[in-house]
Amino acid sequence: MTMPYDALSEVPDEALLTAFANGDRASAQALTVRLTPVVLGYATRLLGDRAEAEDVAQEAMLRLWRIAPEWRQGEAKVTTWLYRVVTNLCTDRLRKRRGTGLDEAPELADDTPSIEARMIERERINALDAALAELPERQRQAVTLRHIEGLANPEIADILDVSVEAVESLTARGKRSLAKRLAGRRDELGV
Repeated sequence: MTMPYDALSEVPDEALLTAFANGDRASAQALTVRLTPVVLGYATRLLGDRAEAEDVAQEAMLRLWRIAPEWRQGEAKVTTWLYRVVTNLCTDRLRKRRGTGLDEAPELADDTPSIEARMIERERINALDAALAELPERQRQAVTLRHIEGLANPEIADILDVSVEAVESLTARGKRSLAKRLAGRRDELGV
């Protein structure tokens, strides 16, 4: 049975994935609309390149569709699995381009009405993205998952395949490093 698309907004990710595996295309559409922006934002933060992040997000979603028939509800959250896939895909891409400079982070659109407010926010985002890009890879992943994506430490530990204590250490070191990198720009950035 196929449910109308708008009726799926409250259905859990795991149930949508199982419904897709059973042939419900509307469930796949609902899950795609729900999860693609999340993984795209995460990949963009890790890679600093929107086009490359789009490729990663597309590959991660394709992998999700491929594993759908084997998905066992209750064993893992779809988002945890997906963040882990995106983390691994980004790590692979960063390793391939290691030795070359990271591309500048793209300017992100902002919905604030004031041009001045948009310029200030853009400068803050660019400064954060630049500072994040300078962090060691695992610290960048942990800080992004915790403080930008808003995940809890146990879920981050599952994604990164480390202990909760390691996540706490990675995020603490990453935050200290970010604070040092951005300290000289506090007045300029208005933080």
